[in-house]
Amino acid sequence: MLKTIQNALKTPEIRKKLLFTLVLIIIFRLGCFITVPGVDALGLEEAMSVSSNGISGLIDLISGGAFSRFSIFAMSINPYITASIVIQLLAMIIPSLERLTKEGGEEGREKINRYTKIATIILALIEALGLFLTYKSYGIFVDSSFITGVLVVLSLMTGTALLMWLGEQITAKGIGNGISLIIFVGIVSGLPSLVNTIKNLIFSPAGFSTTGLLTALGIIIGAIILVAGVVFVQQAERRVPVQYAKKVVGRKMYGGQNTHIPLKLAMAGVMPVIFASSFMTFPAMILQIFISDIATRTGFWAGVYKFSIATSTSNVPIGYSIANAIVYLLLIVGFTFFYTYATFNPAEVSNNIKKNGGFIPGIRAGKPTTDYLTSIMSKLTWFGGFFLAVIAILPMLLRFTDLNLTFGGTSILIVVGVALETVQQLESQLVMRHYKGFLE
Repeated sequence: MLKTIQNALKTPEIRKKLLFTLVLIIIFRLGCFITVPGVDALGLEEAMSVSSNGISGLIDLISGGAFSRFSIFAMSINPYITASIVIQLLAMIIPSLERLTKEGGEEGREKINRYTKIATIILALIEALGLFLTYKSYGIFVDSSFITGVLVVLSLMTGTALLMWLGEQITAKGIGNGISLIIFVGIVSGLPSLVNTIKNLIFSPAGFSTTGLLTALGIIIGAIILVAGVVFVQQAERRVPVQYAKKVVGRKMYGGQNTHIPLKLAMAGVMPVIFASSFMTFPAMILQIFISDIATRTGFWAGVYKFSIATSTSNVPIGYSIANAIVYLLLIVGFTFFYTYATFNPAEVSNNIKKNGGFIPGIRAGKPTTDYLTSIMSKLTWFGGFFLAVIAILPMLLRFTDLNLTFGGTSILIVVGVALETVQQLESQLVMRHYKGFLE
């Protein structure tokens, strides 16, 4: 990895892309400290100390602390993620959207992207309005006038739109997936807080703690094992052998080579976890818009709220946590299948192999090859989906302890997954530059 970065810095074109990406990341981090107009600093500090758990804590983790400062990036990229989920689910129901996704080509992708942006703005408006109405009761604004509300809502919407634009620019002109990198940077910015928490375990106000030292070592060893497992699964692949028959064209003979189809265990990457998290917390966001004191109420809707935030807080009954964990697991597995088969079509791959005169040893061409690939993909996806789900649910076990760690299984999955994806893109661009220079 270090060698890859070193080689990238030596290549002028890639170095420019890296610097461009770094500049946009710095802009994102600076924006996290620009508070929305009309916010009272003392009222904000008091309100955030009260609502530091639940949905607020999860949004603050993803936004890199922007939410706790009520900055212009307080909503982070969450409306865009939710909009992407909505559009992709609608594409499975509405035939015209499905045709745009599968057969529209570049023009179809542009239209889908436009629809996603429109949905993002609408959801950002709803969420920004909900945040203003919710935190108005906490007294964090200088006044509760209509003008203040408009300023707050517009500032939050503009922040989300700017983040969406920054993500697109990174993807187009920088290195890596822009949206994923923004989430990655937001989570990584919480590392100093994690280090401080571990230090406080060892050196408590009462002095050095042997129990705290053992706990800290356990956390560090557990994190290393977790990262190693994530890297192993993200990099692991099943190689399906493919042979191509020899054919004569004119006076030349083509084909006859042996190759393979690399099928990854976690082909969907970390997106199922990100989507499942957003899907689970969405009801809580909507409920906070209409019922500002929902966290302190009782009844059906209060139960729905507690169920929705059980992933990100320990202040809910154990029953809600168990039910939330089960639904969260099912959603991750479901999104894993959805994303895997959206990016890999066994029938299409089978047809391409057949057209090029290839075959899988021991498997007849055509439908048997499609069934064989589907069977392999199904097994791999089940394993990958359950692995992602287990890693994401592991932090819930900490609810039975006094530990309050900002980093959990979901955070590690996102950080490691995005880091691996970015390094792979860097390596592919280095290879392309190498061959281009060789040909020139």
